[in-house]
Amino acid sequence: QVQLVESGGGLVQAGGSLRLSCAASARTFTTNTMGWFRQAPGKEREFVAAISRSTGSSYYADSVKGRFTISRDNAKNTVVLQMNSLKPEDTAVYYCAGSRVAARLLVAEVDHWGQGTQVTVSS
Repeated sequence: QVQLVESGGGLVQAGGSLRLSCAASARTFTTNTMGWFRQAPGKEREFVAAISRSTGSSYYADSVKGRFTISRDNAKNTVVLQMNSLKPEDTAVYYCAGSRVAARLLVAEVDHWGQGTQVTVSS
C-alpha cells in the first residue's frame, strides 16, 4: 500500500504564502497523478491542483489559478504546492492525493490519500 506523507501548512496572514509537500512511499501506476484536495469545516472535499507524470500536464481549480503552483520531482516521488496570495477562504485541511488517472481529479478517482495538513489564513 502506497503511503503519502505531507508536510508544511500552518497559520499565515492574508496575502502571505505557504508551501505544502507530499512524498509517496513508492512509484506505482497509482501515483501517476499526484495532487491536492482541501476540505473546509462543513463543506465537501474539493479539488485544488494536480500534476500527471505520464503527460506532464498540471490542472488547477479556478479558485486558485494564478495563485497556486504545483510541481513534482519524479525521481523523489514528491509533489509540492506553492500557495501565494492566500485568502481567508483558502482555510481548510489540505490532503495529498495519488491516482492512476491522468486528468483533473475527482474524489472518486483517488487511489491514495495523505493524512491531511491544516492551512489557516487569518484576515
